[in-house]
Amino acid sequence: MATTTAEQRRDQAKLDYDAFLDGCPTRELLSRLTDKWVALVISALSGGPQRHGEIAHRIAGVSQKMLTQTLRTLERDGLITRTVTASVPVRVDYALTPLGHELVPVMAAIKTWAEAHMDRVFMARAEFDARAGA
Repeated sequence: MATTTAEQRRDQAKLDYDAFLDGCPTRELLSRLTDKWVALVISALSGGPQRHGEIAHRIAGVSQKMLTQTLRTLERDGLITRTVTASVPVRVDYALTPLGHELVPVMAAIKTWAEAHMDRVFMARAEFDARAGA
């Protein structure tokens, strides 16, 4: 077995997480992070811990199944925590982890950009559709 230098190991580590390379595990994470429900859940939890129903109320249109699935995925990725408090009924709270908090500014910027530029996107779509239909 050939030995590698520290520089070679660093270079290999960079390649291991290069999303432009086929099979890079960061592609799966990028795919997950660009899901609309993930972005909205991260944004909703940026204000502090919330229960499932509070998150569902905040995010119009998300089904219970999709929200539960999204929360489980985010918990698995270490972006949120799920805290169960023994009471009647049982209380379950979701909160961002420190890693999840690092993601908030990125998600907030994308959300803000989308909200601010929607009119321009609609105009571009209309122009494209007019050219395509001509």
